[in-house]
Amino acid sequence: MLPTDYQPAIIIAEIGCTHIGNMDRAKHLIDLAKQSGAHVAKFQKRNPTECVPKHLWDKPHPNEMFAYGKTYLEHRINIELDLEQHQKLQRYCEKIGIKYSSSVWDITSAKEIISLHPEFIKVPSACNMNTKLLDFLKKNYNGEIHISLGMLSPLETFKVYNCFEDIKDRVVIYHCTSIYPCPFEKLYLKEIPQILTSWDRVGFSNHGYGIAADIAAYILGASHIERHFIDDRSFKHTDSSASLEPIGLSKLCRDLKAVHTALQNKPNQLSIEEEKEKNKLKNI
Repeated sequence: MLPTDYQPAIIIAEIGCTHIGNMDRAKHLIDLAKQSGAHVAKFQKRNPTECVPKHLWDKPHPNEMFAYGKTYLEHRINIELDLEQHQKLQRYCEKIGIKYSSSVWDITSAKEIISLHPEFIKVPSACNMNTKLLDFLKKNYNGEIHISLGMLSPLETFKVYNCFEDIKDRVVIYHCTSIYPCPFEKLYLKEIPQILTSWDRVGFSNHGYGIAADIAAYILGASHIERHFIDDRSFKHTDSSASLEPIGLSKLCRDLKAVHTALQNKPNQLSIEEEKEKNKLKNI
């Protein structure tokens, strides 16, 4: 069943770690997200020694062409921003008129981002079964918690619902398929109205191609549309191929606004404009 009252979509530009630890680049990406029409510039926060499995510390990046260090741990450390830098990015977002947010991958990072009091904190699909992290956010953060359902079985999805049932008024559940990039046939958009039977607010975290699926997701009831965002899809980063460039994000923002405007019931009588055409064209 489709929604009866469509609110404007909230569009999130997922910058993630494509700043590669460079503050000037991070601010440049914020500028581009704002210029493209996004409402939120979202980053990622990790404590590398806490969230990277120890058996990977001394191994090379799984895809060495995207590595920024000799080992995977060194790579993660090199592209990370510290809390003070995130605070500066938050202030920069406030200055230019776009909201700041971040995903958190571990409890240390959750503590740090909570201290910034963003409007919402995101739990990525990689962490949606980290019960310690979920419980910590529930008990220590009063803002909105957004969580993606990528890489979950139906039973595990049910566990996420149960975890947040008592605070569901401040939780947004995101439909997500964790394939980068994701082909259209595996986006499974019919999950969105299914989630809405159990949850009040649903987002769509899309790692696919183009912008058509985001428009469809909005029609099906997704209130939040999240897309990975980058200045150049040829940039050296694993997220690049599943990201929108500024022109793509601009078109998405434009089209979502247009569709929202169009989602109206037809009035009981013809508009002045259509009445004029009727008088001109109908010979009755």
